[in-house]
Amino acid sequence: MISFWQGRRVVVTGGAGFLGRVVTAKLRAAGADVMVPRSRQYDLTVPGVAEALLAETQPSHVVHLAARVGGIGYNQAEPAPLYLSNLLMGTYMIEAARMAPSVEKTVLLGTVCSYPKFTPVPFREESLWDGYPEETNAPYGIAKKAHLIHAQVNAQQYGQRFAYLIPTNLYGPGDKFHPSVSHVIPARIKRCVEAKERGEEKMDVWGTGRASREYLYVDDAADAIVLAAEHLESTEPVNL
Repeated sequence: MISFWQGRRVVVTGGAGFLGRVVTAKLRAAGADVMVPRSRQYDLTVPGVAEALLAETQPSHVVHLAARVGGIGYNQAEPAPLYLSNLLMGTYMIEAARMAPSVEKTVLLGTVCSYPKFTPVPFREESLWDGYPEETNAPYGIAKKAHLIHAQVNAQQYGQRFAYLIPTNLYGPGDKFHPSVSHVIPARIKRCVEAKERGEEKMDVWGTGRASREYLYVDDAADAIVLAAEHLESTEPVNL
């Protein structure tokens, strides 16, 4: 049976990143011609760059994974560029995909950071607009919510096809361990290893210890993104 992706060209922004590498590998294995733009050549925060990228590559699908992200420390230290960079990248890419004649569908990645601070667990998509995000997550989370609105109004007015997925906390091979940018699982692993190396019998963990978290293996998230690009036809956000 011929794969849906056989002979199709896909632009994966952020395709060299933690999640993007896995998505890119799965698309290529399915027969897609995948183009991964690098930020040193294509700065997606600059007006016109996204349009030029799609004009050069002529993809049938765009998977927008590029993001400026970090851990709690980075979120607290750099809230302004965190907000603006992510807002601009998504805004320009959504609009470029809408105007590009070759693009059939765009996949956008949201974030659980968009959910209100006191959202009941497990998170449900209908709770997304019930309040303000946790303060350190708000710049990133609100920028990502703006992309959802942008895509929805484009779909309403212009018929733009898109899928908007909200993954939970990802983990797996290739994650970042540096304290300034690491997320929960690699940060915990690093601190455990360092405590063991120092001969310590215990380690401090931020927070009260009563918080609840969900985690998703990076390969499973990549599978969902590829399937959504092929099959999902909805203008509503979908949790992963």
